[in-house]
Amino acid sequence: MTAAPDHLPPLAGLESARLDWRQDDSGESAPHSSAFDDVYFSRHDGRAETEHVFLAANRLPERFRDWQAPRPFVIGETGFGTGLNMLCAWACFDAHAPAGARLHLVSTEKFPLARDDLARALAAWPDLAERAAALVAQWPEPVAGVHRLWLDERVTLDLHFGDTTERLALLDGAVDAWFLDGFAPSKNPEMWHDALFAAMAARSRPGATFATFTCAGVVKRGLRAAGFAWRKVPGFGRKREMLAGEIETPPADERRRSTPWFTPPAVQTARRVAVIGAGLAGTTVAAALARRGVAVTLIDRDEPGAGASGNAQGALYVKLAADTNPQSRTYLAGLLYARRWLEALDPEQTLWSPGGVLQMATGEREVRRQARFLTNHPLPASVVRGVDAEEAARLAGLDLPLGGLGLSHGGLDYPLAGWVRPDALCRRLAASGGVSAYLGEVRELSPIAGENEEGGWRLTLSGGDDANHEVDTLEVDQVVIAAASASNGFAQTAALPLQPVRGQISRLTLPQGAPAPARVVCAGGYVMPPIDGTLTFGASFAPNDADATTREADHAFNLAELERTLPGYAAALAEAGADLSPEALDGRAAVRAASPDKSPYAGPVPDAEAWRHDYAAMAKDATLIPATPGRHHPGLWISAAHGSRGLSSAPLCAELIASRICDEPLPLEAPLADHLHPGRRVIRDLIRGR
Repeated sequence: MTAAPDHLPPLAGLESARLDWRQDDSGESAPHSSAFDDVYFSRHDGRAETEHVFLAANRLPERFRDWQAPRPFVIGETGFGTGLNMLCAWACFDAHAPAGARLHLVSTEKFPLARDDLARALAAWPDLAERAAALVAQWPEPVAGVHRLWLDERVTLDLHFGDTTERLALLDGAVDAWFLDGFAPSKNPEMWHDALFAAMAARSRPGATFATFTCAGVVKRGLRAAGFAWRKVPGFGRKREMLAGEIETPPADERRRSTPWFTPPAVQTARRVAVIGAGLAGTTVAAALARRGVAVTLIDRDEPGAGASGNAQGALYVKLAADTNPQSRTYLAGLLYARRWLEALDPEQTLWSPGGVLQMATGEREVRRQARFLTNHPLPASVVRGVDAEEAARLAGLDLPLGGLGLSHGGLDYPLAGWVRPDALCRRLAASGGVSAYLGEVRELSPIAGENEEGGWRLTLSGGDDANHEVDTLEVDQVVIAAASASNGFAQTAALPLQPVRGQISRLTLPQGAPAPARVVCAGGYVMPPIDGTLTFGASFAPNDADATTREADHAFNLAELERTLPGYAAALAEAGADLSPEALDGRAAVRAASPDKSPYAGPVPDAEAWRHDYAAMAKDATLIPATPGRHHPGLWISAAHGSRGLSSAPLCAELIASRICDEPLPLEAPLADHLHPGRRVIRDLIRGR
């Protein structure tokens, strides 16, 4: 048995694989690991070996052919390497699986290949070229963590970068078939140990199979000790024998012993789902579910993107803490996912721009904080890097009169960040196939459980497209609440604290020839590259204020923040003829929602009353942890409290919720999924006696 670590490894970049290219037995050039002195595959027969060892020994052709489950078939792999095994599994799935089936690939890799090496390695198989191109195009930066790739409409790949055993211990998901790969035990003994096999067993479904090229004694002993039955089967080529087998009864998962309240609810049917709220949180969830074949009704009193997600331009950025914490890890994962997601959704970049973000240091304290961040987080320069004042001015792209920018300090450059048109993005997502819109409000949520075998939810609605149709009802299997600061307005969510936060942006029509930033620049506020001749900057921040009318005082505040962020820029705009008086500015105010700890809520809605009863003893002694799993409102979910960084958090949170609903491995490590769990505040307040 294995439990997830109680802490995550440091947030850092990974060392890329060190390769040289050597001739194999056929005289062809093949990738060779300098670190492990072993080949990734033989170019002459590497694909045939993969098909024999991993596909045939796991009986994948016939299992794919017979797959009828609504969830995807899940393959787990120890050692992604060049991706050949996974591309072959994908090809096998396409050849044999029924049209409605889905495939989910999960693979670990401690030393990911550089993108160019990956492309070169996979060029050996022209018939895999289209699949290889999809992989190479989305190949993530070498950052420890989970990276979700959408290879096509039916096939998902989760790359878990980091140590294999550690990654499997952090995996929240279950596997149907294992590819036990990696360099040979004699070459890479650090991977092949008992903890690896125990982690595999704990993440297996009953009856999960495995196959591996090796027959080493350490592997046989480790597999048997973990609960796998193995047998020797004919090997490939010069290798006379290999191992294959299965685990009929995986061990009990000990992960929830210290946090039973986060035990996921039982999987329920999800043919029809209602999503309440058509902002960024709601439309990303709707699109994620529709992609999986779920029929979605998207409900809002306004058109998609009309509320806090209704700005014409928003920054895609994160501000990471100097010291590693779950919030920073989650937001960075969200930024990296959002970038890949936007590239796949809108390759023409009509809805977004990947121009980068500069996070300026405006004082010595922030300079020290940023320096500590860079020291603590050795991330690739392609993700974030420090820049001095001169480099920051160059990246900002402002060639100003009046002596130029008055920057005293540099900052952090995030090359993968940028800006998005959130209003247009919401409309695009709401128009996804499988999503239907209802213009109205949800007055009440009522569980149908007990009225029929399948349960579900009944929504009492007001409004609708017909003005004479005042009240209607809708019955669905499950519901996702994504209504920003109104998300805790239902009886089932009333225990979840949400704070309304008013924010106002300012807009300025630029005079002809006025200077403009080339990328998003932020400090306390932000300013973005102009679109359609309009410069957007802001935003004010007013907690516990739900008034969405614009105010001149907030325009004045935004102008002061603009000067603080880019000293001298406002003067240059005035020199070019811009009227920067607060009364002359256009703008838009909206109300966002925040949680007390400033992280989103993304997951199942807890039954707060049941939690207070089941865990009451912890109010007196927090070490008295009952074994009772957390009770949730069946089929009820929430995505809320995204605050001002919803462009980075909402798409990944949507994937998290859709993965839970559809019984898939999660796109985040288990501790990060727990960090986002909506019940975290309920249990925290209970322990603290509140």
